[in-house]
Parts: sequence; C-alpha cells; structure tokens
Amino acid sequence: MSTFWAGSGLAVGPGPDGRWHYRRSLASRVILLTMMAVGLSVAFVAVAAYATTRYQMQQSLDHSLKNRAYAAAGSDVLLESDVPSWALGAADVRIAFLPAEGDGRVLDRGPDILLGQPERDVARGERSSSIRTIRIEDDRYRVVTVPTHEPGIALVIAQPLDDQDRILSRLGWVTIAFGGVGVLVAGMAGWLVASNGLRPVRRLTLDVERIARTEDFTTLPVEGDDEVARLASAFNQMLTSLDASRVRQRQLVADASHELRTPLTSLRTNVELLTMSGDTSALPPEARAELMDDIRAQIEELTTLIGDLTELARDEPVAPTVEPVDLADVVDHAVQRVRRRAPDITFEVFTRPWWVVGEAPALDRAVTNLLDNAAKWSPEGGHVMVRLSDGVLTVDDQGPGIPEEERAWIFDRFWRSADSRTLPGSGLGLAIVRQVADRHAGSVQATENVDGGARLVLKLPGTETTDA
Repeated sequence: MSTFWAGSGLAVGPGPDGRWHYRRSLASRVILLTMMAVGLSVAFVAVAAYATTRYQMQQSLDHSLKNRAYAAAGSDVLLESDVPSWALGAADVRIAFLPAEGDGRVLDRGPDILLGQPERDVARGERSSSIRTIRIEDDRYRVVTVPTHEPGIALVIAQPLDDQDRILSRLGWVTIAFGGVGVLVAGMAGWLVASNGLRPVRRLTLDVERIARTEDFTTLPVEGDDEVARLASAFNQMLTSLDASRVRQRQLVADASHELRTPLTSLRTNVELLTMSGDTSALPPEARAELMDDIRAQIEELTTLIGDLTELARDEPVAPTVEPVDLADVVDHAVQRVRRRAPDITFEVFTRPWWVVGEAPALDRAVTNLLDNAAKWSPEGGHVMVRLSDGVLTVDDQGPGIPEEERAWIFDRFWRSADSRTLPGSGLGLAIVRQVADRHAGSVQATENVDGGARLVLKLPGTETTDA
C-alpha cells in the first residue's frame, strides 16, 4: 500500500524487497526536501521569534505595571478620593481597591472587575503581590495587585492588552507572509539546484540508456573529480570489463566451434565409410579395425574437449570439496597415468611431501595436464624431469621449447602455436592449469630449461605437514 503526499506529486511505498522506495525523480525530491527544510526552519524561527517577543513584551508590561502600582500604593490621594483614573493621568489603566473583606471599589464607571482569590490574598497580607491575565467582558486585561500602606486594603491596577495583542497579531501575520515567501524562494532555489546540479546526472543517464539500447561500449566522457565523475569512471570500468567479457565470449564460441568441427567431421566421415561398407566383405578387417579405433579416439577427444569446456565455463567450482591434499601423491598418480598413455617417454620423478588445502580432482587434472603437455612435446624416447619441492612443481621436457614471445599466451583458452596445429589437443589443457592455480591462490608460468626444452612451473601455497 502506497502513501501519497498531497501537493508534492510524490508517492512512496514498499518494494518487492520490503524496503521503501521513491517513485519520483531525483529533481522533484531535491525540490521537495529543500522546501521542507526551509519551511521547517522558517517555522522554527517564526515560533521562536513570536514566543520571544511575546515574553519580552509581557515582562516589560509586568515590570511597568508593578512599578506604577507600588508608586500609587504609597500615595494617599487615591485612597482619599473618588477621582477616576483617567483624571490622574492613568487613562490607559483601570484602578480599584480591594479590602480584605467585602466588595472592592473601582475608580471609574466601567464594567466591574471580577477579582479572585489571588487579589484577596494580597489584601489579607498572605501574598506580597499578584499579577495575572483576566478577561473583562470581551477584553483581556493584565491585572497587578499590591498592598497599600493602609492594612487590609490592596491596590489593583488593570491594563488592557489590546495594543499588545494587536502587535503580536501583526507580527504573526508578517512572519507567516515572510515564511511563505521563503518557502517559495526555497522551491525556486531547489529547482535551480536540481536543474543545474543534476544536469551531469541526466547526461550520464542518457548515455547509459543509449549504451543499454545500442550495446555500444564506448567509454563515457569524465569531467572533473566530483561524485558524478567518479560514477562515470566506475561506469567506464564496467564498460571495459563488459566489452572484454563480450570479446572473450565471442572468441570462446568461435574457438569452440572450430575445435568441435574437426573431430565431428572426422567422426562423421568414418561413420559414413562404415555405413557405406555395410557388407563385411567390402572392407578388410584391418581397415575396419582402424576405422573403429579412429572413431573411439575421436569420441574420446570430443569427450575431453567437452569436459574442458565445461570446466573452463565455470568461474567458480560448483559445491567444491576442500580437503588437505598431499601434492606428492597427486604427482605420483598422475605420472603413472601419463606413462600408460606415453610408454615411449621416460619420467624421472623427485617429490617431497607438500600438503595443499584444496580440491583433489582439480589438482589432479592440473598436474596431469602439465605432464601430458610435456609428453606431447618430447621426442620419441625422450626424457621428462618432474620435481616437487616446497610447493613448487617443475616439469621439464626435451621438446623444442616455447619462444619467449609466446610464453604469455600459452595459458589462454584455445591458444595454440603454429607448430602445434598438427598435434592432438584442444588448446585448453594449460588454461585449466592456470584456472586451478588461481583457485588455489597459486601461479603457473613457462620458462626454458637448461637443455633448451620447456619448463612449466606450478606454485601452490601449503605446508610440509598436515599439522602446520
């Protein structure tokens, strides 16, 4: 359910997440908040000024009335005559005498002054003086009562508050008028601030909307160093990341299509040959066995390629099982598997225990990929040196080595050098090694060994024992 503030055009209400959201533009909110702030400030100042003025006028009037009352109470003229107060130069007040018992006496012919207990207490000597506001017919009076020099009689002076009320009324209307003008001026100021101050925000909004509509990731112009400039810089960083991600996505799709097309084409050709030779006598047994071996190899290649693509497509592992893993055992098992695949390659292995907290399958795959790469590039009868010490796994082969200008690219997805185009593989094995290293806070790099072959170095943080 929403709430609408009349006159503001601003509606607020809870969103789907339970929080409250504005449904108006930022400019209208700036104008409204500015007017509210100025209005509250003006109201506070107006109330404070009115209350202060009223208090000061009341204090001044009370002080004046008390002084006049004490001066008149010390004279015998008023007690001994019935001369009206206006004849004694006190035309702005009314004067009366109140005995301790009985009715009082007013020195003019105006309406009766209805006195009460405070004035009677002064006449009896129970109070030194009293001052309060009373109403006589339709007029308000400020009444002060003081004792006279004659015991049992109090002097009462009542002054009408018409002039004071009139001044305060004018002050109130003037304050309201100036407050209204101030609120209007504040609204205009808020509009100017919103129009000029939010112009960069509107321009940035239009640019972002254009980018969302056209998918043109051209960076936005950045002017100044304020919050809007920082926002534009953040958008530019996001656009750069989005553009790079889009390029990588397109490259991944293109490379995956290319890599998948080759084994699929070969597989289809072999299947067609088998189909065309439905009669077992059409192909010699040796040719049929060779075709079947090719089909199995191509299916395995496709399976490996799809697995690699699936592995690389995940930025984060799904529900990983993290546990202490002895990297030396991982290396030993990986060497045994690669030896079966490359029986003509000699592996010399030296390892020391090194415990890594991570995913055993991912570490096993990364080490296996390093060894497969070394076996692929080593010549027939070649030699591969594998060393693991203090968390550094070094794999040296006897291949032609990696040119220095290509070492920065060999860990990218689908990247293959010109010399490797005719060799089996998808160009994803070393990319997986780098991904696994990154997930385990490690690193991998390519250099050259002393024999001129390639040296791949995988570094993983860990400890020598599980108790460390």
